[in-house]
Amino acid sequence: MIRNLYYLLFIFFVFGMSVNQVVASDFDTFFKDKTVRFDYQLCGNVDTTFVVSGDYYTEGNWAGSRQHLTNELHYGNYIIELVDSSSQKVIYSTGFSPLFQEWKSTAEAKILTRAFSYAFRFPMPKNSAVIRFKERRFDGSKQLLSQITFNPNSYFIIQEELKQYKTELIWGTGEDISSKVDVVMLADGYTQREYKKFIDDSHRMVKALFKMAPYDQYKDHFNFIAVFNPSQESGCDISGEHVYKNTTYGSSFYTFDISRYLTARDMRKVYQDAATVPYDQIYVLVNTKRYGGGGFYNSINLTSVDHPLSEEVFIHEFGHGFAGLADEYYTSSTAFDEQYYNLKVEPWEPNITTLVDFDSKWAKLVAPKTPIPTPRIKKYNHTIGAFEGGGYMSKGIFSPRQDCRMKTNTSKGFCKVCQESIARVIMQHQ
Repeated sequence: MIRNLYYLLFIFFVFGMSVNQVVASDFDTFFKDKTVRFDYQLCGNVDTTFVVSGDYYTEGNWAGSRQHLTNELHYGNYIIELVDSSSQKVIYSTGFSPLFQEWKSTAEAKILTRAFSYAFRFPMPKNSAVIRFKERRFDGSKQLLSQITFNPNSYFIIQEELKQYKTELIWGTGEDISSKVDVVMLADGYTQREYKKFIDDSHRMVKALFKMAPYDQYKDHFNFIAVFNPSQESGCDISGEHVYKNTTYGSSFYTFDISRYLTARDMRKVYQDAATVPYDQIYVLVNTKRYGGGGFYNSINLTSVDHPLSEEVFIHEFGHGFAGLADEYYTSSTAFDEQYYNLKVEPWEPNITTLVDFDSKWAKLVAPKTPIPTPRIKKYNHTIGAFEGGGYMSKGIFSPRQDCRMKTNTSKGFCKVCQESIARVIMQHQ
């Protein structure tokens, strides 16, 4: 209890959030205890982005927080707001960072227009509402992409019976879903005979996560539930090596021609199967020995399971998908054709900075005698500072410590800044 209070005080004072930002919205005033899924596509190229609407579906009970209904952390490259039509009040909002946003930075986006499928899940409003899509631009501004009116009484909202798959509770009680982080674990590349392996792999990954600070202090704040829809074949696609497998979600390496980059092609199927249980986060375990993974803030997490470093990758990718942490490495190959971050703008991710507005980041965690920028020398090996290099860039982006789980798999864990950030996100689910 004392630790939780510390983190709440940290949120208010260190990060400067006002009391008004964390006053609970009245869930019962605006919402029913039901989840709506809105399927859509983000489409475009390097210069344009537009939204193509799909169908609406009802799912189970609302698993998200009823206290924190808006994007108080201001995370994400994209923001979706649900606005009550009568009062014009933003009654729900969320941020996310999809694969599409990364693709826009590749060379291919200069010559092609592509579409990526996603879903926006929100509590069922009692009255008419407007869905607003916004994109964070390179200059830091937010551009309105689309406004779509949602009628909760429409007979076009599909209310199909959800297909039921075999489920197993991996961690937690499975209860108190509105005040816990509910993670659904999906199996890709596991055949019917490999159910036990999937469950064993799920337990192994979650056990590794809870050995790591700060998760070890917040075990009781999580539910992990495994949902098993078997694949026809074991393994996954390794397209750059002409290996293709018939799997449930189409997981594939060589995303953007990066051999280690693992993503899932069939996102619609991912959302359909995840809805078997109430959830906040999706984690796809991919049954392969190959090294790799992928994590996208409030979208999806993936990791391979049988590489010697799979547990480390599992934790790293969850740092992206759950906590919105940025990569702190800057020497590995990427697919980005141009500079990924604008050095004149403070990134939204909590663990990197351009020093444009360092006070809004972790400046108060830096000891008075620590120089900013901080040299990458032995003297400061275990120091919180501002070390140049991070966010795929060796110059102009700074990270909190010389090594961290968001930088390397050999790090002993997360730095203090990342730990505080993770704890902060956990508390947003209360």
